[in-house]
Amino acid sequence: MAQDLPFQSIPPAPETFSSEHLIIRMIQGLGFRYFWATEGLREVDLEYSPSESGQTCRETLEHIHGLAEVIANSTQNKATVRPPLEVPQKFKMLRSETLAFLKIATEQLKKMNPKELEALEVIFERGGGQVRFPLWNLINGPISDAIYHTGQVVSFRRSSGNPIPKGVNVFLGVKN
Repeated sequence: MAQDLPFQSIPPAPETFSSEHLIIRMIQGLGFRYFWATEGLREVDLEYSPSESGQTCRETLEHIHGLAEVIANSTQNKATVRPPLEVPQKFKMLRSETLAFLKIATEQLKKMNPKELEALEVIFERGGGQVRFPLWNLINGPISDAIYHTGQVVSFRRSSGNPIPKGVNVFLGVKN
């Protein structure tokens, strides 16, 4: 297990509810699920596809990487360039960067007050033009989409004979 990667567990919950805490917790939940969905993946798992026309597990992980980049950039009010300029070719780097993007997002959000959070936008840049969306779209868009696709990775690896490690408890955010 990669000891230096974030989200091996979810930190204790904050004592108060706030918009910042809720969005941080959603990203932490995603990070935890992604960490364990990708821990111990083999080359055969990365090549697995549920059908000839479906994406491989590797392609799904590349998509999650792009979503995590949008999440991180949005918490910094930075534009995300589409199509992506570069996606790591080595799985270890792809996994590490995806988790780092999610860590950046949580750290940025922890520093913000409600007014700063409200001012954030999801910004896409394509062909020199920009399109902006309110932060709400981050929740129903990239965060929810990344959680959805992380579940696909879990299913793919189970189908290729490599289920997630025993003891992963997504409800408590720990691995026993």
